[in-house]
Amino acid sequence: VHQSKLDFFCKLGYGKQDICKVLENLGQEALEDDVLKELIRMGSKPQALESQAQPSLLKLVARGSRSASPRSKWLGEDEGDSSDHLRPIVIDGSNVAMSHGNKEIFSCWGIQLAVDWFRDRGHTYIKVFVPLWRKEPPRQDSPIADQHILEDLEKQSILVYTPSRKVKGKRVVCYDDRYIVKVAYEKDGVIVSNDHYRDLQNENPEWKWFIEQRLLMYSFVNNRFMPPDDPLGRHGPTLNNFLSKQPVLPETKWQLCPYGKKCTYGNKCKFYHPERPHQAQVSVADELRAKIKVPLSLGKEEEQRNHSP
Repeated sequence: VHQSKLDFFCKLGYGKQDICKVLENLGQEALEDDVLKELIRMGSKPQALESQAQPSLLKLVARGSRSASPRSKWLGEDEGDSSDHLRPIVIDGSNVAMSHGNKEIFSCWGIQLAVDWFRDRGHTYIKVFVPLWRKEPPRQDSPIADQHILEDLEKQSILVYTPSRKVKGKRVVCYDDRYIVKVAYEKDGVIVSNDHYRDLQNENPEWKWFIEQRLLMYSFVNNRFMPPDDPLGRHGPTLNNFLSKQPVLPETKWQLCPYGKKCTYGNKCKFYHPERPHQAQVSVADELRAKIKVPLSLGKEEEQRNHSP
């Protein structure tokens, strides 16, 4: 957990020493927003990413062959995905389709609604995972509605079928949940599902923290895909910060003074006065405390020295 959070904030450009100090103060289970607020409060600023980047060495390529990129492109990865300010989206197709079909029908329209919702927000990397056997004709025990939508999404390089085969008349299906969590973890994205993946949390401790912090649940209301505005709870980040790579902290808003121009506290008033634009909004006592900043431990050491024989 410590290493995953350390890597996450190092990608934002913060120094390792500042991140370690904040994690020691807040604890390993602190939310990302709390760690980010503490880093900003400490005055830590992101370092220039250009200075950290090392120049790539030129590699010889055989004549007639394609120029190979530093990392292999997988699942139709676009070059603009890394510079995008929104997180990649990995959708659990089976979970979304069954939820839209009231757990009775595999409704492909629900997958289309989820894809359109993220596409309208501007997400460029969207992947949907569905088992390969859903491509077969529907049966009575597993009905499928609007199956042509799967073909359209596959042509758009959005839908990916997890492999399956038949051995002696029995279907052997690969675990599609492992594909979903693995791709979302490697892409540092968001998992869209109402499943908690408890078996995968026990399998890999790094996946446990990732699933707890990057799982986006949802609901369907009158054929409308609706994720919550607070994915991690009331005190967690907003939906916009949850889906963006660089969360934006809300600006502090001063509360207007109830007395208005009749206020007699002057500089000691802690409320905001629009008629006093150049007035410091901090009380005199708070200014003195900030200037002194004498730790209590130093005072205790001096007392011990005076009382020592």
